[in-house]
Amino acid sequence: MAVAQHPPTLDPTAVSRWQHIAPSRSPWLHEEVARRMLDRLTWIKRQPVQWAHWGAVRGGQNAHHELNARYPRARSFVVEALARHAQYALAHLVKPWWSPSGWRRKGSVVSAPPAASCELVWANMQLHESAQPQALIEQWHRLLAVDGFLMFSCLGPDTAREVHDVYAAMGWPVAGASFTDMHDWGDMLVNSGFAEPVMDMERITLTYATPQRLVGELVELGRNLHPARFNALRGRGWRATLEQAFSLHGKRDASGQLVLTFEVIYGHALKAAPRIKMSSLSSVSVADMRSMLNTPYKRESSSSF
Repeated sequence: MAVAQHPPTLDPTAVSRWQHIAPSRSPWLHEEVARRMLDRLTWIKRQPVQWAHWGAVRGGQNAHHELNARYPRARSFVVEALARHAQYALAHLVKPWWSPSGWRRKGSVVSAPPAASCELVWANMQLHESAQPQALIEQWHRLLAVDGFLMFSCLGPDTAREVHDVYAAMGWPVAGASFTDMHDWGDMLVNSGFAEPVMDMERITLTYATPQRLVGELVELGRNLHPARFNALRGRGWRATLEQAFSLHGKRDASGQLVLTFEVIYGHALKAAPRIKMSSLSSVSVADMRSMLNTPYKRESSSSF
């Protein structure tokens, strides 16, 4: 019996291939989502001493500079899985130590921070491209100090429904991966040790004058990473065929513009002090013990009705 797949339905090999060929720049949509994430930071008063930007090269380079300006006394870590993205970050996201504008700033370093050393992990438009999202969330949790917070965004399940409709109308295989619902992300955050997850969602609708511009946007954003996608190389005429399909079957607004919708999920969660249930024989790490000892004791009150 085949095991049913649950979102995200991603082929790990295709994910790895795309990450190795993805351009070293942030797509327009990623920068826009990062800008909206920055607006949400106004709710949070804590000023991090150290923070980590996970996947800054593709996730929002303008946002990285904005975050450094928001937290001028903080040290920021740019975490990149690929060497070429790390090299790009060194060239474009890190100010030289002799830069006058950087003398009073701690600035950025391209490196993985030590465990439990950051008050903020910032991860824009990363989770929906991870073949092992639970493991990635757990990595973020390990980087955070107690009471540090995670801010992230990703694409949701209603993303690019118009593309799926065009593929269905043409009788083609699946158009792309099925993305995870925000409630499931909340469950994964809790399972990874985060507390008080707050999730919200919005839809961003883009319009295009021509199918060529719409397809160009899709090419910049990513690839079809679904395991059941067309499993051979496309011919030279594929892009023209795809553009023609959007011309015939694409959804249009009242003015005749082609429409493409993106569901964007935003998440925020805290790393709480560990709560360890004691038994007759319990094992506690030194880091967790220190955290528990440094956490103020709160007396619990009880009431009877």
